[in-house]
Amino acid sequence: MFVILGLAVVFGSIIFGYTMEHGKIAVLMQWSEFIILGGAGIGAFVVANPMSVVKGSFKAILGLLKPNPYTEKAYSELLQVLYEIFQKARKDGLVGLESHIEDPDKSEIFKKYPMFRKNHHAVSFLADTLKVLLTGAVEDHHLSEILELDLDKAHEEAMAVPSAITNIGDAMPGFGIVAAVLGVVITMGSIGGAASEIGEKVAGALVGTFLGILLAYGVISPLAKAIEARIKVEHDYMCCIRTALLSFARGDSPMTCVEFARRNIEPIERPTFGELEALTRRKAA
Repeated sequence: MFVILGLAVVFGSIIFGYTMEHGKIAVLMQWSEFIILGGAGIGAFVVANPMSVVKGSFKAILGLLKPNPYTEKAYSELLQVLYEIFQKARKDGLVGLESHIEDPDKSEIFKKYPMFRKNHHAVSFLADTLKVLLTGAVEDHHLSEILELDLDKAHEEAMAVPSAITNIGDAMPGFGIVAAVLGVVITMGSIGGAASEIGEKVAGALVGTFLGILLAYGVISPLAKAIEARIKVEHDYMCCIRTALLSFARGDSPMTCVEFARRNIEPIERPTFGELEALTRRKAA
């Protein structure tokens, strides 16, 4: 919603200011410039990036139309599922978790938390780490290194999308100049014509430069920054799970584990300690 609102403000203010100075909208409708800029930009984007990044970019841009899934409600649910998993392990041992982590889709615990269950990356991260702990083959400091490596690789892969979008945004002013130069070439071919005709061709050529700069700084770069922000909140969510798992591996109580996780949440989304106690008491009951 905010993405659409922001883009509407960008284009609305530019068009309104342009028409205030008696500018004609029809002059900006240079379809040949759109084709040059759009085709060159998309072509360069495909050449520079693997297909996974290309597909991921379109998916990430469409994802911006949806609200941020990592809200206080999502974190409250995460703390509940972590507490219940750790409480189960405390009562029945790690062996008691085996059926839940071997097939998370059929786990009666995970079925209670639809928001968490829908996050396949988070479910796999939690289940796979508990499987490692179940084997008893990894020491605590090695577990920390494994989790850091996992999160770093996932973050690096995710950041390839906004990085690719930023690069194409940086190239758009250059493509705008290409479109403008081609327009000037066409204008020079009509240099002996009427002054009004030459003026129209020059105006059309300048539209290419205008569009390239507008798309770069008004559309593409802001979209890349918005995607980066989404990646950060997802990374923070995963780090919350990591903190709880490390606390659990040290032998801390379930309440201590989820409190460590709660402190890892951004203050704006963090449930209070009283709210956490209420959630855990409900689970204990």
